Amino acid sequence: MHSTGPTLADNTPLIGWRKSSYSGGGGGDCLEVADGHTTVPVRDSKTPAGPAVAFSADGWSSFVTAIKDGRLAS
Repeated sequence: MHSTGPTLADNTPLIGWRKSSYSGGGGGDCLEVADGHTTVPVRDSKTPAGPAVAFSADGWSSFVTAIKDGRLAS
């Protein structure tokens, strides 16, 4: 089966997107994550056809903790 959508480095298709529970409720700052992968694919919900980044599970956890702690404020 050939996928025409975004894939991970091992050519696994990125499917199963959902709004991240870590996204804000403000309507504009939403991240989506894809379940069922060995990594944690993340994309901007406003550009679903755009790029995605894949974190390791530990990397995603560290990223979320840094955001919560204000260490990555804009």
